Amino acid sequence: MPNDLELQQLNHIRQEIDQVDQQIQTLISRRAEFAQKVADIKTQGGQVEAIFYRPEREAQVLRAVKARNKGLIPDDDMARLFREIMSVCLALEQPIKVAYLGPEGSYTHAGVVKQFGSSVHPYAVSSIEAVFDTVEKGEANYGLVPVENSTEGVVKQTQNALLGSPLKVSGEVSLLIEHCLLSKATGHESIKKVVAHPQALGQCENWLKNNLPGVVVEAVDSNALAAQMAQKDETLAAIASEQAAQLYQLSILESHIEDRKDNTTKFWVVGKELTEPSGDDKTAMILSMPNKAGALLDVLSSFATRDISMTRIISLPSNQAKWDYLFFVDVLGHQKDPLLAEALQEVAAKTSFFKLLGSFPVSPLP
Repeated sequence: MPNDLELQQLNHIRQEIDQVDQQIQTLISRRAEFAQKVADIKTQGGQVEAIFYRPEREAQVLRAVKARNKGLIPDDDMARLFREIMSVCLALEQPIKVAYLGPEGSYTHAGVVKQFGSSVHPYAVSSIEAVFDTVEKGEANYGLVPVENSTEGVVKQTQNALLGSPLKVSGEVSLLIEHCLLSKATGHESIKKVVAHPQALGQCENWLKNNLPGVVVEAVDSNALAAQMAQKDETLAAIASEQAAQLYQLSILESHIEDRKDNTTKFWVVGKELTEPSGDDKTAMILSMPNKAGALLDVLSSFATRDISMTRIISLPSNQAKWDYLFFVDVLGHQKDPLLAEALQEVAAKTSFFKLLGSFPVSPLP
């Protein structure tokens, strides 16, 4: 038990904390008032259709938070605190509805919260294609879709949807994926089948072979759906998140069953608006070129000669012709940057197919 002197010191510190908390609360309320004024200016009394979510502005704010952070709280944790403050303030301006591959408890759901904060309105749909369709119809402001996993590679449903959709990529978020084996069963011996999204099954392939040999493996539309199925059948086990275990009252039989511990999925925000430059951006595109020697090198030289760094290039077979390929390319910079604008114009002239998917901020959150 603390002695009288220690109790006196503790009480003094607690009073100081109470005063700081009051100051923090007052400042957050003041920030919310400014957010409301921004909304009033944008809408001009309801006469103008306004854009409230500005990913480039949010990225700039979060980068500034990390740059000026000098205290005990790590930079990324401080940025996450401000992400929640901005989420609450944005909800005062306009509630943001974001479509994602559901049901609730999927990894994409977690990505929505990481990108937009807890005050966002997540809207679960049944497929990646439905995410695009929902945003195109105006039933949601934005969508979040998985693009690529560090273990299993690209998500083909997303790549195919990007090819035909008029939506633009306006944000990027990465999420460390930590898979759990969930079930109503109390042990491995009762499990007859493991269900999960195909990507999750691939990410846990070696673990499943080594720990559940002979058990049937079945692919389903999402990991959250797998958790729902396991909730109804004690002979099933699902691969899903710890959040899904809590949502669907399942036991975690094993955790961290992914084959690679750095297993990460990249998600893109898709919407109807163009994103303005933030100062640290990427630009994504799809292209194809004639099947002749040096064609790809010639296209990529448009970036290299201008010292524009390419961060990703992926080839996928085209549906148009046999042995014809589409290239998904990401480069550093914004499409409005003069040098990149020149390069994009040159690339468009050299290719047989060119589609600019959008420019978006490099995420300040790891």
